[in-house]
Amino acid sequence: MKNVLIFIILFPQFVAAQRLTKSDKVIIENLKTEITYLASDQLEGRRTGTHGEKLAYEYLAGEFKKSGLIPKGDNNSFIQAFDINEGKKILPTTYLTINGDSLEVEKDFFPFIFSGNGKVKAYVSPAISEKGMPWFLDIKDIAKANLANPHLDLEEAIENKAIEFEKKGATELIVYNSGNTENELDFEGKSKIIPLKIPVVFITKSAAKKYFSDQSANFELALKVAIGDKKRTGHNVAGYIDNSAPNTIIIGAHYDHLGYGEDHNSLWTGKPEIHNGADDNASGTALVLELAKLLKKSKYKNNNYLFTCFSGEELGLLGSKYFTEHPAIPLKSIDYMINCDMVGRLNDSTHTIFIGGYGTSPEWGNLLPEKTKAFNVKFDSSGIGPSDHTSFYLKNIPVLFFFTGMHKDYHKPTDDVDKINFTGEFRIIEYIYDIINKTNKSGKLTFSKTRDSNMESVHFTVTLGIMPDYSFSGRGVRADAIIDGKIAQKAGMITGDIITSLDNYPVSDLNSYMLALSKFKKGDDAKVTVLRGKEEMTFNIVF
Repeated sequence: MKNVLIFIILFPQFVAAQRLTKSDKVIIENLKTEITYLASDQLEGRRTGTHGEKLAYEYLAGEFKKSGLIPKGDNNSFIQAFDINEGKKILPTTYLTINGDSLEVEKDFFPFIFSGNGKVKAYVSPAISEKGMPWFLDIKDIAKANLANPHLDLEEAIENKAIEFEKKGATELIVYNSGNTENELDFEGKSKIIPLKIPVVFITKSAAKKYFSDQSANFELALKVAIGDKKRTGHNVAGYIDNSAPNTIIIGAHYDHLGYGEDHNSLWTGKPEIHNGADDNASGTALVLELAKLLKKSKYKNNNYLFTCFSGEELGLLGSKYFTEHPAIPLKSIDYMINCDMVGRLNDSTHTIFIGGYGTSPEWGNLLPEKTKAFNVKFDSSGIGPSDHTSFYLKNIPVLFFFTGMHKDYHKPTDDVDKINFTGEFRIIEYIYDIINKTNKSGKLTFSKTRDSNMESVHFTVTLGIMPDYSFSGRGVRADAIIDGKIAQKAGMITGDIITSLDNYPVSDLNSYMLALSKFKKGDDAKVTVLRGKEEMTFNIVF
């Protein structure tokens, strides 16, 4: 009976604390409208550099304008454009004719990624290999020479032959297959490799059968290989509230998502479908829009506010990295950065949110409550994490990262708007708004480095302790940051070093880097070779 009386006394207070006002309900309805549009099929998953991304950034710029924000993008607009290097592509000027017949690129022939650019016209025969002329290579001959090697890398073997023939005077290499089986070869545009000086092309089995059946025959060949950079453009959106204050608070979220999964970052195993990304991260984007409206009308004038919606996050924090390297305001004027990524799934049973970056300023401990009437808070100290706040932390700026947790719809087409907890997201807005209230008169926060969590794959038993530069387009893996106290720092590596090999394992990109790491276990000795500027350096390490 006593417990019942206590409940009767306290319940009205709890209800009052949780009761939504008319203005609260307006914000919740705004969140529904914003997330519903951003996560609609019309935007086709907001993949960076697509029409869907364009619809999204135009919508966000329009909302910033309606809220009365000042444009902080390029050319007095809300939009900041940045290039994304996706590797190489075959340019339209590439062609091949044999006896006047035009072969279709990527159907009848294609250049290898290691091919040099060049133009050749000659009368040739597959049976003749003369200096200063095109040479021919039959894949069947490579197979015969490597019968004892069940793990033959055919493309690597072709590249080695091309290097050999180039030294012997070949002006180009025509690779073909006269055998009975098809070979799985294609143009691997994302491979990072130093091209040869001569063109190297593959002619498919059907085309080779038509032209090369008589090995002693002569024919007229005209070839041009043109391989160039493949790029797309991402777009950040930035709007500003200028209170003529010395410091600025940044509130950000990424708005890009996976499209149909074309970048191979989806966890979906079915046929291609639109990944609407309602939680990831239409939810965080809508939160930014609503805080912009609130702070434009607020009495908190001791800081300026910069609202940023980043693209390219799903490709490796590319938009936020570009923003911090091309900032709309001086980095030294930034007080702190709040990042909201996947804040739409506050769980009705656990009522817990995750806040990262707790250790990036000693003041956070006094400012952030561990519990509210709406939810509990789980803190993580690290300033490094799998979202855009990392880019700001690496510039020595205090950060906070808001996240309501992983779920089974992550990076799948099932991350839809009907699963969003709009009231829960509103409570997170209240929490962040309270932080801004507390820091309105506190002065600029002190930055602290944190003991950063291991950012490399959990599948490995060892790590170097670097933050890879996902935007680096050269050969190797560039260290965007060296994590304090880890192996790389102890060995003497510095930010900007480009890892080119681990022992005998060459490192050309992130995939080969991860593959190389998987070969080692704790306690193993290894040599790390890096390029620092033009100087090659080797570090002896123990994992």
